[in-house]
Amino acid sequence: MASTAFPSRDDFASLLNESLGGAEGGFEGRVVKGTVTAIENDLAVIDVGLKSEGRVPLREFAAPGQKADLKVGDEVEVYVDRVENSNGEAMLSRDRARREAAWDKLESEFAENSRVEGVIFGRVKGGFTVDLDGAVAFLPGSQVDIRPVRDVTPLMDIPQPFQILKMDRRRGNIVVSRRAILEETRAEQRSGLIQTLSEGQIIDGVVKNITDYGAFVDLGGIDGLLHVTDLSYKRINHPSEMINIGDTVRVQIIRINRDTQRISLGMKQLESDPWEGASAKYPVGAKLTGRVTNITEYGAFVELEPGIEGLVHVSEMSWTKKNVHPGKIVSTSQEVDVLVLEVDAEKRRISLGLKQAQSNPWESFAERHPVGSQVEGEVKNATEFGLFIGLDGDVDGMVHMSDIAWGISGEDALNLHRKGETVTAIVLDVDVEKERISLGMKQLEKGAPAVGVGRSGSSGLQKNETVTVTVLEVRDGGLEVQAGDDGVTGFIKRSDLGRDRDEQRPDRFQVGQKFDAMVIGFDRSKKPNFSVKALQIAEEKQAVAQYGSSDSGASLGDILGEALKAKG
Repeated sequence: MASTAFPSRDDFASLLNESLGGAEGGFEGRVVKGTVTAIENDLAVIDVGLKSEGRVPLREFAAPGQKADLKVGDEVEVYVDRVENSNGEAMLSRDRARREAAWDKLESEFAENSRVEGVIFGRVKGGFTVDLDGAVAFLPGSQVDIRPVRDVTPLMDIPQPFQILKMDRRRGNIVVSRRAILEETRAEQRSGLIQTLSEGQIIDGVVKNITDYGAFVDLGGIDGLLHVTDLSYKRINHPSEMINIGDTVRVQIIRINRDTQRISLGMKQLESDPWEGASAKYPVGAKLTGRVTNITEYGAFVELEPGIEGLVHVSEMSWTKKNVHPGKIVSTSQEVDVLVLEVDAEKRRISLGLKQAQSNPWESFAERHPVGSQVEGEVKNATEFGLFIGLDGDVDGMVHMSDIAWGISGEDALNLHRKGETVTAIVLDVDVEKERISLGMKQLEKGAPAVGVGRSGSSGLQKNETVTVTVLEVRDGGLEVQAGDDGVTGFIKRSDLGRDRDEQRPDRFQVGQKFDAMVIGFDRSKKPNFSVKALQIAEEKQAVAQYGSSDSGASLGDILGEALKAKG
């Protein structure tokens, strides 16, 4: 019987090399199976059938953060980096073997858009490193969680799912996301939870975040927006005035958009509406006290009670301060008295008046200073037509240029006084509705006629009345005259001195001369204006009516002659 020849180690290596390419060089760069022959300190001795064994660190056989579970006789896969180094040993790597196997698997899972399992095991610039069963991936910091995470320690060394965002085997680059998994899971939870919610439902939630425009409330897996205008009926400048992060709040679901999965919430809807019955609570004309909550260019908002505000328009702020910013009249949080001007409960609007809650300074002035009384004040402004005098009660009175002084023109009279000068004047008229006070200074001069005596108004004269006047002053523009011996003074314009141009010369009159004239009106200070021309026209019409028209053949001269004879 022929003897059987058993192959030696060299024979086995030769046969293996032939199957791999006919030379030991065929091992390099490949993953092969080997057997653990010994464990020396922290190294595993592995026989892969080459001339010599190789040594691999035990840590390469352990998962991150764990010890290697390896013993003699175990069969393992390793990567042959070199068949023989300078010491005659094979250069083997378990990490490279796992990495190559992992890459094959990951490429398949990436193509199928499948989740992969990995372990966060280290920190790098901009993110973290993840072990994907041998392949190392990069986890950007922005892809760790849905919201920024300050401490990632609890998430490290724990197997968990990831989504591969990008991979390049040639460059050894893999980018993964944990956030994508969380968002997908959360979307599934939201879809399920939103089906259980309905508009009008009252539910408890936890405040997760606060912004300038509202707060996000977690309803148990899905967030709803609680807008700042739905926090309370009263004015809220910022949500943090009422709620804080972490607070449990009771809210009502106002709207649900199932397509976008957006939920609008409200807290004030759980309170009674203060506008119900507002018209009865705040009738027009009622005087109330409120607090200024907001100031704008067009007015100020005043809170009458929590949830009800009224607007004081800038035109209703002050009797005397016109065209000024409301902030110069009132300040935020100031308590003020207001008067209700208008209520529109449907539009939730109340118009208030600030000045109406105070006494009208022109009415008060008229009560304290009747026509004819003397007042003292400072010249606040000089215009081309007169002087404005500051009076008590924060009101102004005006002295028309013709009422400043006797015997000089209005322009010259204006030059007699300067801004800031204190002067004394007499009250000629107070028009409360138009908020005007007419003053006179020349009426206080010695020999001036009295003011406020007569039958009608401050002058005592009536329009179209014929009176005898005395010339006080001859001017280029007309005559300053006095009605009667101690009556009021007035003016006759040059064009009113007669019908003919020759009669309209002021120099044909002398101071002290008396003649008849007709009252044709009154100026702003209630001074009468006279006209000789109007009297002539009125007498002519009367004569024509009494003695017949010129159509009868009689001339106008004949008619006037008859009228004069009848008068004589």
